[in-house]
Amino acid sequence: MFEGFSEADFNVFTIDGLDERMEAIKTQIRPKFEELSTHFAPTLSSLVGDEIFVHVAKHARRTVNPPKDTWVAFATNKRGYKMLPHFQIGLWGTHVFVWFAVIYEAPIKSAYGKILADQIDHIKEQIPQSFVWSKDHTKPAVEKMSSLSTTELKGLFERLEHVKKAEILCGINVSKEEAVKMTGQQWIDLIDDTFKTLAPLYELSKKAHA
Repeated sequence: MFEGFSEADFNVFTIDGLDERMEAIKTQIRPKFEELSTHFAPTLSSLVGDEIFVHVAKHARRTVNPPKDTWVAFATNKRGYKMLPHFQIGLWGTHVFVWFAVIYEAPIKSAYGKILADQIDHIKEQIPQSFVWSKDHTKPAVEKMSSLSTTELKGLFERLEHVKKAEILCGINVSKEEAVKMTGQQWIDLIDDTFKTLAPLYELSKKAHA
């Protein structure tokens, strides 16, 4: 049973050294991702109508710098997720994030950016003002839906269409201070609601072809 996130989870990102931090991620955070996965892999499969597989971040390419964030991703391929539209739950030292993401390795990126730009009026109706957007999954900075004009939002979509390394992520951030107060069931409910809200973005991605 998922019990929520604790101060100890966030404190992992203050540990010095690659091996030491990786060990803490494996023992402290990864079991929580595995618990969440048992719920969200089947619920996402039902929600989007495709079989969903779980990918817990391994950080395998790192040789020196310890990871500043970690996550579990959900995608329709058993072998990988970065090349596909996918969902994520993860942590930085400052907050929890829940995303729908299309990142730079996805071949549909350009086509998807055009679809998003064409559907901007529908997207503005579907995505709550409290949600946030990101254009780089490696950085914690986000742009709030409530602060983006139509022109600025369209600019994010057009960037995805035209810039080779562009990305688009949409979802929620929950600050560490709020996150540690929430029960496990509150997290399950919040993530469920977030994924349901993001499902139309996934549906649009089905129309994009590389």
